[in-house]
Amino acid sequence: MLYVGHSTTRKLSRLAIETIGQLANANLEFITSHLGKWGVVLHRFANGLDQSPVAHKGEEAFIKSVGNSTTLPRDVTTVEDVKKVFYMLSESVSARLREHGLKANTVQIYVRDNELQSCERQARLRYASYLTSEFAEKALEIYLKKYVYRRPIRSLGVRGCNLVPQNVTVQLDLFEDHVKRDRMESFERSVDDMRRRFGYHIIQRGIIFEDRKLTGINPKDEHVIHPINFFDGALDYTLKGTG
Repeated sequence: MLYVGHSTTRKLSRLAIETIGQLANANLEFITSHLGKWGVVLHRFANGLDQSPVAHKGEEAFIKSVGNSTTLPRDVTTVEDVKKVFYMLSESVSARLREHGLKANTVQIYVRDNELQSCERQARLRYASYLTSEFAEKALEIYLKKYVYRRPIRSLGVRGCNLVPQNVTVQLDLFEDHVKRDRMESFERSVDDMRRRFGYHIIQRGIIFEDRKLTGINPKDEHVIHPINFFDGALDYTLKGTG
């Protein structure tokens, strides 16, 4: 089924769900408790329900935000591990923004603990950006300032919001090293080119190598991101449909 890859197949198999029919007939609350909001989407697809708009020929969907999240291979309890995951996810988010010629003014994080309690927090960047380091550091800043840690963390996500064209005019700060930022942007575009030619793992940040079990995935190619706010619509539909 569309959007059910190897990882999701394994998760469904552990729930004794092997076919689309079994997924369609499964209890929605049960599916959601194990897969979160993504479970709502898959359950709707399995039942042939899809209210996302159909694009006209030659048109592209308007991208409201770009993000990525992952369920961790183990529960995370330290800030150091959270930082590693944020860098991994921020690489995916920033690369997608560059692909679409966009920058983000706001960074949003998603945190879910091992009892499946989740929350989202966000903050604005100083300048619209598609730089990995600025995304990751802002995500970590939000996490440290706004997330109240109570239990080990099971899932993390990073999203860029309030998008603008990458060539948008900005008011420069005399005390900001804009030459350095231009060089960083050029470097990240060069990394994108190398990965397109030789694969994602051809070049990696040092922080990613500190724990390959935690950060060894390719978040850009191995995770599906909807270009429109599909998940919120799916959740609204579920709440209305279940009364």
